[in-house]
Amino acid sequence: MTSHTLTTTEPTPPSPPTPTTGEIVSRLLHTLGDPDPARGAEDITVAGADPLVPSVHRLADAMSAAIGVFARQTAAVGEQRGHRHQRVEVPAGAAIDQLMATYHTTLSGRPLGALLDDPTLLGNNDFYRARGGRWIFIITAYPHLRDAVRSVLGCVLDKVGIAQAAAGWDAFTLEEAICARGGVACAVRSRDEWLAHPAGRHVAGRPVVEIERVGDGPVRPLEPIGAADEALTGVRVLDLTHVIAGPVAARLLAQFGADVLHLSRPDRPDPIPMIAMTGGGKRNAYCDLRDGHDRTAFHDALQDADVFVHAYRGLARHGASTEELVRRRPGLITLEYHAWGADGPWGDRGGFDQLACSATGFAVEEWTDRPSLPPTYLLNDYLAAYLGAAAVATALRRRAAQGGSWRIRVTLAGVCHWVQELGLLAPEDVRDLPRPGRTPLAALSTTDTDFGPLTEPATPFAYSGRQVPQPGRRSPLGSAALRWR
Repeated sequence: MTSHTLTTTEPTPPSPPTPTTGEIVSRLLHTLGDPDPARGAEDITVAGADPLVPSVHRLADAMSAAIGVFARQTAAVGEQRGHRHQRVEVPAGAAIDQLMATYHTTLSGRPLGALLDDPTLLGNNDFYRARGGRWIFIITAYPHLRDAVRSVLGCVLDKVGIAQAAAGWDAFTLEEAICARGGVACAVRSRDEWLAHPAGRHVAGRPVVEIERVGDGPVRPLEPIGAADEALTGVRVLDLTHVIAGPVAARLLAQFGADVLHLSRPDRPDPIPMIAMTGGGKRNAYCDLRDGHDRTAFHDALQDADVFVHAYRGLARHGASTEELVRRRPGLITLEYHAWGADGPWGDRGGFDQLACSATGFAVEEWTDRPSLPPTYLLNDYLAAYLGAAAVATALRRRAAQGGSWRIRVTLAGVCHWVQELGLLAPEDVRDLPRPGRTPLAALSTTDTDFGPLTEPATPFAYSGRQVPQPGRRSPLGSAALRWR
């Protein structure tokens, strides 16, 4: 691709009316296939609204809606199993805190980033100016990603070294070179540039959450439970995810009673701080689908699973595509996380939250003196987590009524599109707001874990007549066998 200068102007808000939070909620429920989205939306109240932080995007409104829909759908499962009807309230400040959970969370009093084996791997993730005034976001957060960047740039892997080396490259050529070596990077594009790109057109043509029936399967009724049981009690979830979006979605299911078995490849585990943050209520087993013994144990566990959550490419090579899994286990619900869409032009390309912001024009719309991430730093991971978990609760309800096997897909780039489509705020209305820092806008909670005391943002919603459960115990990697209790 020929390089050219990326010109930017202050984003202009679209003409009113933009959707209210209630309308956003109702549309999400409709996308999920809720039988009565208008009534569902009436059960959700958001206290507060944007702007809360200096962003032209409706961060609090989007996150509040996703949280409210998850809370509502989970309560609806409980109601079908004998619980009383619940209304939901979401404080908008708590929604912002969820987007910043990695910054508000501490383990034994220390920030999560300070506990990584090599904090510089994360610290090098940034926008770098390439040739011709273009920008590129480069990620070195894991050793294999770091090595891919080093093999292309041939420089000292610190911010100064990367900046000096990247300056001599065309941004698009560098993007392709890093991705070809197994790394991840993304040239910064405007929204128009992204929508003209084949990968952008692929993502833009899909709903923020795709939920579809992909095969036959028996009706599996939602059995009655006791008043003290949580809504998802008895639901079994295989969790083959990493980093944030998938693990948080599975943690939310565990928090509301699901039996979640998290699976990690022994040679590429997530860092301990991430396991502590996202592992509440899960058991942790090792599983390498390249190994015949582990693959057999996985397929044995699959026979009693209700849900399979994954965030990896290439599972079809190991007999774990959705098509193969629902053939083996009719009635299975799969939740797939992708950066760019599993079957699109970039379906074989990895990605992270920051890269989705870079590709879609989001970072240009946040531009100050350079492309910028949202002031919460993360966006897509936490939104995707709540949206995916809400879709699982909805699919459980639909399976109980209709039977069938179900596939849910959420893409990080698609989440960016969805937030952009909610409309932009006027720059003058947000410019002087304080940037969020280490001080949360809502409550924190502290629990004891196997890794030490963990302090994190409290659950960001309340029910009208029922206590919201707390996240469960955090367990070390490999501490459980690959089988159900």
